[in-house]
Parts: sequence; structure tokens; C-alpha cells
Amino acid sequence: MTYDILIIGGGPIGLACGLAAQKAGLQYLILEKGALVNSLYHYPANMTFFSTSERLEIGHVPFVSVNAKPTRNEALEYYRRVAESKQLNLHLYEAVNAIVREASGYRVKTEKGEYLTRYVVLAMGFYDLPTRLDIPGEDLPKVTHYYAEPHAYYKQKVVVVGANNSAVDAALETWRKGAAVTMVVRSSEIGSRVKYWARPDIVNRIAEGSIQAFFQSELKEIRPNEVDIQTPEGIVTIENDFVIASTGYQPNFAFLERIGIQLSADEKRYPSYNPETQESNLPGLYLAGVVCGGMDTHVWFIENSRVHAERIVADIVGKQSI
Repeated sequence: MTYDILIIGGGPIGLACGLAAQKAGLQYLILEKGALVNSLYHYPANMTFFSTSERLEIGHVPFVSVNAKPTRNEALEYYRRVAESKQLNLHLYEAVNAIVREASGYRVKTEKGEYLTRYVVLAMGFYDLPTRLDIPGEDLPKVTHYYAEPHAYYKQKVVVVGANNSAVDAALETWRKGAAVTMVVRSSEIGSRVKYWARPDIVNRIAEGSIQAFFQSELKEIRPNEVDIQTPEGIVTIENDFVIASTGYQPNFAFLERIGIQLSADEKRYPSYNPETQESNLPGLYLAGVVCGGMDTHVWFIENSRVHAERIVADIVGKQSI
């Protein structure tokens, strides 16, 4: 069969696109290379969202949480309930390898098969490709770009690289579970976008000396039992057991370029698309969610990109009625 819409990405925005297509009576399929809402699944176990639950809702399905700001586990439960109650047509653990343009639309090739579709929606996140430090020792087993939970760091010397939400959460949680924590921060202060209840906490822990912090500094080399930190005063070497590199993530630019999406020439690498319809430079191929921001991964979130789904489906319905 030929689908009307094939949606790549089973995160909240991919699900929202599926719900919009379902409501419009279109034949659709969602392909997700991992678990349902795979990026959220890999968030830290104790994470609390900055947004309130109603701002994370999709498809007008109520999201009720214990507190105003839901936890990761509550979000996973909510999106499972949406997928199940709406009987969304989705394939999990099926990665897309290629998207080939044809006369009548696109042929999408996955590790399990091929699909024909008139339109494609790329609702890919960016959580799978961490921004690397590109320093010696980054690939040692003690280094991770994905912090999950604090227990493993009890009585360990931990270096946390970064100053935004993920770094602050990792630093505070591991310190509270018995780790000796050192933060390495490029800027002169903790990030201004850090959750308002966490920022004073980390600032106070640093001020009192519970958590050591090197500002205007960079990690230069990682070795099995120590690390080198470039500070304004020079290189500082400290003992170290684990490094949590909370350096951010980026979209899969290589995949976007391979299928023909145009990217801006500057360091932001913005993909080309019409903001009124979300259609990319490739006719019939749309972008939705955080992928629209290129390296500006703090521009698009669940709450402000839910509208992409309705915008895309409205454009597709309009084209089919011509």
C-alpha cells in the first residue's frame, strides 16, 4: 500500500503528527528507531519537566500529574496512554536508513522493509548525537554523555562538564548521593535557562564549597584516574573516577544532508523549511519539532512545536483536495 503520510520519529511531536493525520482520515504510519518517546525514555530517571503538564499534552488528551510539573515517569505513562487509547499506527525499534524521492512521493527504506508514501514528516529529535568534547580520553569507559541516576557515583570523584539543566541535575543528584563533585563550566556562571528551583540550589552549593566549580574553564584531557582542566590561571590536574559530559546534543545532520535537506552554511546549520507549512526544500517532505532549530536546540520544545502537527496535516489535506 501507499501511505498518505509516513512520520519518522515516535516522540511527542511525531505522535502529535500521527494524531492529526488520524483525525483528518489520512493513512499514516509512525516509525521509531527505539522505544516509544525514546528521547524521554533516556532522560535522567528523577527528572522533573520545566513545563507544566497541560503544556505537554498532545491531541487534546488531558495530562494529569501529581504536581504541576510532571516527572519523566509520569510523561512516559502519559504518552503510552495516548498511543494505546488512540490506537496509533506505529512501528517501534525500526530505524530508517534512506528516504528516496520518486514520481508519486517517497520510498522509505528501513532496517526491516520499505514503504511507499505520498508525504514524509521528519519528527526526529537530537538526543542520540551528543556534542563531543573532542579531547584525549573522551572514549574511556568512565566517560558518559548520558546521565541516568546517581547511585553508581556514591563515594566517587565526579567531574560534570556543563552549566545548564542536565549538568546541574547531575551535579546536585550525585553530590546528594555521596559523590565528590567538580563542575567545569566554559562561561562565568551557571546557565540562565536552568530551572528556577534548581539554579539557586547549585549556586549555593558552589558558594558554600560543597560542590567545586571551575568557571571560564574547559576539560582538556581525561585519563583513567585524573583529568586536566584548563582554567584562567593555568592547567589544574585533579583525581577523578567518572566524567559526566553534559555538553548538549545535535540533530543528525549527516542524515538530513544525505536525503537532500538544505542546511545553512553557518555554524547553526538551520534546515530549510517554510515556517507557515513546515515543508522543507524537498516537496512533500516536512520538518516538525526540535529538528527545525538546527544547533539551536533550545528553540523548539514539546509545548511550542505541537502546532507543527496541525500545520503539516492542514497543508497536506489542502494539497490532496486540489
